[in-house]
Amino acid sequence: MRAHRINRMSSVVLVVLSVTALVTVLTGLIWPPSTPEADEGTQAHVFQLSIAGLLPIAVLVVGTADWRQPRRSLLPLVTAFVMAVLAFAGLYYLEHFR
Repeated sequence: MRAHRINRMSSVVLVVLSVTALVTVLTGLIWPPSTPEADEGTQAHVFQLSIAGLLPIAVLVVGTADWRQPRRSLLPLVTAFVMAVLAFAGLYYLEHFR
């Protein structure tokens, strides 16, 4: 029962981190900075921290997953992966075409 609770909480954290990365990139696409900053800015740091947190939390999700129910176990992983790919695609667009 304890592993199930850890898995549920870490799954939520995993999805929240990937949503944070995606929303951070989307806000950069919608509202680009009006003046260039000396530092990367807060959005870049939030993005970096959310991406850095994805791997350890994903390992925790995989380690505590109940693989007798693969669909339920894979859903947060696939969701986080898709959102992270979209975030990196948006970041690529920001870096190369804006």
